[in-house]
Amino acid sequence: MKNSALNSPRILELKKKKYETLRKKIYFFIFLFFLILVGLSFLSRWDNLNIDNIEVSGNKVIETKVIEDIVKDKIAGNYFYFFPKTNFFFYPKNKIITELTDKFRRIKNISINLRNLKTLEISLTERVALYTYCGDTLDLKPEIENQECYFIDESGYIFDEALYFSGNVYLKFFGILDKNKDSPLGSYFYQPYFKKLVALKETLNKINIKPVAFFIEDNEDVKMFLSSSVTYQMGPEIIFKLDSDFDKVIENLQSVLTTEPLKSDFKNKYDSLLYIDLRFGNKVYYKFK
Repeated sequence: MKNSALNSPRILELKKKKYETLRKKIYFFIFLFFLILVGLSFLSRWDNLNIDNIEVSGNKVIETKVIEDIVKDKIAGNYFYFFPKTNFFFYPKNKIITELTDKFRRIKNISINLRNLKTLEISLTERVALYTYCGDTLDLKPEIENQECYFIDESGYIFDEALYFSGNVYLKFFGILDKNKDSPLGSYFYQPYFKKLVALKETLNKINIKPVAFFIEDNEDVKMFLSSSVTYQMGPEIIFKLDSDFDKVIENLQSVLTTEPLKSDFKNKYDSLLYIDLRFGNKVYYKFK
């Protein structure tokens, strides 16, 4: 009897009306949603709300037009066919930053801001080329000048290919980095020791010793090459361990260079000196040709 009452024509009619009412409400809200969506889409395309100008500042090496072209490509098109990527609210700021920093490792810092909702201001600072990385092997032949080298900044970060430079325009670094990478770009050169090596070089310059290259071998022996009077060649080697106390390295080197007979030989037969080995504490070894 109970099931018969629930399935009576009157009850079924009421259920049908409720279903029709619910269906109409759903259609209404769907229609309202699309109406709002279309309205917002038209509003988002209003010129005053869209970027139409790009200003780049701070770049010295990277071409402005190249940056502008990348940004224009990133803000081209629409989201879901409705909202333009040029709209000040929707433009892909993080993707622009990621694209630029991935493509140009020379970029050290970058900021993006909007002015008057229509102008995208891109301000950046570039890394300064202070040194070069020239590979994992050291060739002392003249062809070394034709090696493929990369620029390094003050932190040891390798960020761009270097043009050909004759002589010792830049302090050179050699050594194995990440064997799993095809290119050294984006790597650091022995980051825990890099600044110490640079400081060592600067200290030696003050006492008229001119390092021009560092080569770190697999066993972490460091060969520091001094300048040479012979074109396209490295001068004498100063050998020490990478984990040495660099102050002690300088102290031992100064001590041996102020002691005869090396003091006179270093001055008079400089280009004949092959190496000075500082790997054995207070015992210093050296050899001439």
